[in-house]
Amino acid sequence: MQKLRNSNALTGWLMVSPLAVVLFFFLVLPIVMITIVSFWQATEFSIIPAFQFDNYEFLFGSPVTYTVFINTFKYAILTWIFTFLIGFTVAYYLAFHIHSLTWQVALFLLCTIPFWTSNIIRMISWIPFLGRNGIANSTLISWGVIDEPLEWLLFSDFSVVLAFVHLYTLFMVVPIFNTMMRIDKSLIEAARDGGASGAQILWNVIIPLTKPGIMIGTIFVVTLVMGDFFTVRIMSGSQSANVGRLISNDIALLQYPSASATAIVLLLTVLIVIGILLRFVDIRKEL
Repeated sequence: MQKLRNSNALTGWLMVSPLAVVLFFFLVLPIVMITIVSFWQATEFSIIPAFQFDNYEFLFGSPVTYTVFINTFKYAILTWIFTFLIGFTVAYYLAFHIHSLTWQVALFLLCTIPFWTSNIIRMISWIPFLGRNGIANSTLISWGVIDEPLEWLLFSDFSVVLAFVHLYTLFMVVPIFNTMMRIDKSLIEAARDGGASGAQILWNVIIPLTKPGIMIGTIFVVTLVMGDFFTVRIMSGSQSANVGRLISNDIALLQYPSASATAIVLLLTVLIVIGILLRFVDIRKEL
């Protein structure tokens, strides 16, 4: 019995070892290297391997850092709100109002069509639409809704959030739809037979049972938005910044220790956010 148990343990370690090796070299080791470099000193001409806290002191002592982090959270929260409203509505419609599996698959694939093209192309496509002489302003002027072009449609926080919502809504639709499809329809019928209204069924039955999918989608959207820098740069016209943009600027200036310190702070911030989200629901049941 002991030999059999040892053999099973050895087999388990052998099966998990390839994944462990990949995670070590492509996840753990890079994070360790970034952490080490974050304590180094950078001058205008060289990088000195030395253990010091100058990068972190400069980071936390600069008011720009707090402004950038507030911007990052603002984009993440606004994007989450809109992606959740759109994603939940689309998933709810597909799961409970489309009864044919063929139509469910067809409409779900229709939602993925925009993702067949590059993120950059989908994002840049908003520029001629939202520009001062773009389609949106021209249409509103021709309808008599406005007298002059709206300046805030492009190169503003509005355009940044709009691009984020366009890019990442599907990451909210998929896990919510997957969770809703697992809900036993008899529970909804039982609630309806018990006299519950549609709003009561939604609030007391569907939303609680959909929490794992909502949390998975939230983690995807929040982490992607907080790490994105190219969208903010293009859609804001370089007038706004987030933490990812701060890291990108440091790398462009060859300030790798400063960029590493900012990256570590961002990583810890994202992990704290994910830890808080996981306190509300056990997503292991969903995975």
